[in-house]
Amino acid sequence: MDEKNVEKALPPNTHTHIAQAPSPNNGYTGDRPHAGGGGDLTMMSGNGEAAARLEEMGYKQELQRNLGMVSVLGLSFAIMAVPFGTSTTLNIALTDGGPVTILYGWIFVSLVSLAIAASLAEICSVFPTSGGVYYWSAMLSTPKYSAFSSYLTGWLGTVGNWTVTASITFGGSQLILAAATLYHEDYVPTAWQTVLVYWAALLGSLLINIFFARHLDKLNTICLYWTGASIIITLLAMADTRNSGEFAFSHFDASPSGWPSAWAWFVGLLQAAYTLTGYGMVAALCEEVKEPAHQVPRAMVLSVVAAAITGLVYLLPINFVLPDITPLLEVASLQPMPLLYKTVTRSAGAALGLLFLILGIWVFATIGSLTAASRCTWAFSRDGGIPASGWWKVVNPRFGIPINSLILSTVVCALLGLIYLGSSAAFNAFTGVATICLGCSYAFPVLCSLLRRRHMVAKAPFSLGKAGFVINIITVVWISFSIILFCMPTAIPVTPTSMNYASVVFAGFSTIAAVWYAVNARKHYHGPTGSAVRVNGST
Repeated sequence: MDEKNVEKALPPNTHTHIAQAPSPNNGYTGDRPHAGGGGDLTMMSGNGEAAARLEEMGYKQELQRNLGMVSVLGLSFAIMAVPFGTSTTLNIALTDGGPVTILYGWIFVSLVSLAIAASLAEICSVFPTSGGVYYWSAMLSTPKYSAFSSYLTGWLGTVGNWTVTASITFGGSQLILAAATLYHEDYVPTAWQTVLVYWAALLGSLLINIFFARHLDKLNTICLYWTGASIIITLLAMADTRNSGEFAFSHFDASPSGWPSAWAWFVGLLQAAYTLTGYGMVAALCEEVKEPAHQVPRAMVLSVVAAAITGLVYLLPINFVLPDITPLLEVASLQPMPLLYKTVTRSAGAALGLLFLILGIWVFATIGSLTAASRCTWAFSRDGGIPASGWWKVVNPRFGIPINSLILSTVVCALLGLIYLGSSAAFNAFTGVATICLGCSYAFPVLCSLLRRRHMVAKAPFSLGKAGFVINIITVVWISFSIILFCMPTAIPVTPTSMNYASVVFAGFSTIAAVWYAVNARKHYHGPTGSAVRVNGST
């Protein structure tokens, strides 16, 4: 792609070299001051090269680059939290098909997620910034629609990050209270008890993110080992198989859902789709990674591969030991996994031990998801995309992290928890909104790239090559279909308590975004090129 075409492709005031993939010789141009101070950037590597590249994209280096690929891989893996995610959403798959939905739904969504992750990784390798999807949309759109594309994608991505954090934290809170039923079968957690545990978990995650920020990379690495050990122990505990291979691989019963069989299978995909969403969130940590153009894209793709394998190893034994589904679906907490463990192991103590391993994974996931959500909020605020952005974009000088954005993300998630006081289907609403919003935010930059014949990623360090068009099309088509799919209730007929409120929550956030755009953002929001550190070097 020649320089003239690149200039036409970019938003106003954007240097042409931003659209080109960085190379080892892509040095500092000298037209802006180095945020870190000192040194010839053309001779620097590692953190210096990453900081120089960040300045080319219009931002100062404000966060410490102390993460490597394993840390990012661990964070992505922690957010997806396969054993935890598939356990807390097990009732969805059991309602909509059972073993066939659990197993083949996971395989199908894993393949599609791999295509999405690869599409995002390619773009991320060209634009490795914490702005992530909203920055990519701005760069890949035409100048006329750059700001609006960025604003729309930014809100979708931010809301998606918030609701993923809410759903992970909320699901674990339900699971904690469900553990009490192992010893007290008549105990039914109240809505207020669930919300209070949820708020306590959010507060704990906030404090860890603030006071142990320097150790988050170690926590993410530990998560990989904890998950592996948890799966091995779970397999050993459930080794006494009960069901036939025919049942585990081919039993399908959609009668609890009330939906036609084919449609029930698709609705049941929410279990896998919700679990496999976190890989794109790690783009928000690009400015804390030493070599983001290479390490973050690899971590995105490898985390999906690792999650896919992990899911198969964890879910297949569940199909073999799955007891009668009816009692599992009648659990008041909507979390059947504790009862499943107790039924299989014939011991409340053993079930509690297995549940402890899953809750350990939940702790890592809660911390990691709030980390990603806060960085996403901070990055979008840095460009004025959120009301009162001047407050949320501040990086605390003592801790070196955006504490205000951490607090905002925590408060938003805490307020979302109030939905549960009015509907027991709140968790399904969170999972649905998270999947829809993140999916849309992933699809939009990929669609922009497709519409422009993938010229902007032609020289990407992480290139999909000739397969790029097909992979990108799969990404856009699946996400478009999933928007409709995951607004559906998991079962019919629909009641006020079983209603899928994903569309309501989605509409609520959309209204806030639209009002803010009409009142303020359309006049003042200019997208990434309107950053506090502009591309032309002015402040």
